Amino acid sequence: MRMFLGEYQPNITEGSRIALPKKLRDQIHGDEVVLSRGFEKCIFIYDKEDWVNEANKQVDSPITDVKTRDLKRYMFASATEAAVDSQGRLVLPANLKDYAGIEKKTAVIGAGDHIEIWDFDAWNAHLQKISAELAG
Repeated sequence: MRMFLGEYQPNITEGSRIALPKKLRDQIHGDEVVLSRGFEKCIFIYDKEDWVNEANKQVDSPITDVKTRDLKRYMFASATEAAVDSQGRLVLPANLKDYAGIEKKTAVIGAGDHIEIWDFDAWNAHLQKISAELAG
């Protein structure tokens, strides 16, 4: 199992490209990933193999449950495959960039089984919220 760790601040370049940090990139098998809408206004990046495993869990869930159907819609409607070039860059689709409010400055974080891309300011605000909640 892959373990994505760390926090990085790569910028978006022309053509909506972002270079994945080498430590994260080294955990990805192959040259394709799956991007999808995250839960807190971020973009999820999954290694393609891990995405298939996660997707299979959702596909196996009962379609008779409303929450299951909504989660499937949320996950699959925004999901797209993306190629990672030889320099570790990938193109962020406009719909996902808009959803996450990403323009130029980002925070790319390892979140265990996946990577998240956040608008830099949104990430820092969310991190402060998490810190306050954990401090209790």
